[in-house]
Amino acid sequence: MKILIKEGWIVDPSQNINEVLDILIENGKIKRIDKNICEDDCKVMNGKGKYVVPGLIDMHVHFREPGFEEKEEIYTGAHAAVAGGFSSVVCMPNTNPVIDNLQTIEYIYQKAKNAPCNVYMMGSITKKLEGKEMSPYKELLEKGIVGITDDGKTVMDTKVMYEALKVAKDLDLLVSTHCEDVNLIYDRSIHRGEISKKLNLKGIPKVAEESIIVRDIFLSEKTGAKVHIQHLSTKDGVKIVRDAKKRGVRVTCEVTPHHFSLTDEAILSQGTNAKMSPPLRTKEDVEEILRGLKDGTIDVIATDHAPHTKADKEKNIIESANGIVGLETSLGIALTELIHKKKMDLMNLIEKMSTIPAQLLNIEKGTLKVGMDADITMIDLNKEWIVDKNKFFSKGRNTPFHGQKLKGKAVMTMVGGEIKYLD
Repeated sequence: MKILIKEGWIVDPSQNINEVLDILIENGKIKRIDKNICEDDCKVMNGKGKYVVPGLIDMHVHFREPGFEEKEEIYTGAHAAVAGGFSSVVCMPNTNPVIDNLQTIEYIYQKAKNAPCNVYMMGSITKKLEGKEMSPYKELLEKGIVGITDDGKTVMDTKVMYEALKVAKDLDLLVSTHCEDVNLIYDRSIHRGEISKKLNLKGIPKVAEESIIVRDIFLSEKTGAKVHIQHLSTKDGVKIVRDAKKRGVRVTCEVTPHHFSLTDEAILSQGTNAKMSPPLRTKEDVEEILRGLKDGTIDVIATDHAPHTKADKEKNIIESANGIVGLETSLGIALTELIHKKKMDLMNLIEKMSTIPAQLLNIEKGTLKVGMDADITMIDLNKEWIVDKNKFFSKGRNTPFHGQKLKGKAVMTMVGGEIKYLD
């Protein structure tokens, strides 16, 4: 089947394209990009007034399967992904069993066969996420993982982390790190600051995150391994990464939409739906994150999509589960907060939400080059909509953005030349 997208505003950082063009798709591949393409026997889609970009890639999601299907399944998570404009996602390994063996990888691949988006996964840094013994990286890599992480937990044993990075360097494998010193999280509630004082909570200080960022960057510098810092949340964390990049360290980082759009004050109105790890921080932290996005210190925007059951979130602020869902709101928040408020241009945003993730993961995505898979997202930059958690495709309803008015939305997601979502 052939599809012709007419007169869409093409934004493709991989080719530095930023103009109105047509795209011809045939047999799941991009066949031609040009002006005024005329082709018989094809389905024509009107792209006029819309932005057409490489399919978005979220390199940090929790689809919970196997083991926690009451929270999310690969099928429901993938539908949430395409509804949010994502053609590809990368699942974290904190499943049950953990993604530290070939059988679990094969299970996820089988489940993902019928998913509407491309599903990749990271293996664990340590077996069973216990922080003691390295997983068999070479075997997992040969089976198709795109990186390793113990996300949700920090590898606290520096020797284990050092040895893991040395092996990862030899395999040219990305190491994605959750930076949070377990000895400094105190009551595992919210950010330690004025709000935590008001609520009589001990809170989680910034140093818990920053101390591990420093350690992992140092180990990257010593081993030459590629280290990717997950969900940066602090002002000094951004500065530490910025300084490391200037020294030539092989470090990259990501930030979530909630960490550049909300502060810890959200906990007062949203309760546990504004509780995550790392926690929401302060206005000055958000301002530095925005600077980091603009100057290129921050490479990637990822959701850390973390669905939980209602019961998970109904516990008190200390005992309730960390995390929020993000796939269906991520693009809308980014467009509202970054593009419409002129904090960033669309080319730069798409680079952080598609092109750079593809490069870091070493997958042939994030581009509209001729001959590549037709993974395409169409965006209506001016579409205004209200976040309604009750209409999510995800099983999770844990979001602090319910009822918020956003401007900008994915109106079509195509994966391998097939339309998987159409608004």
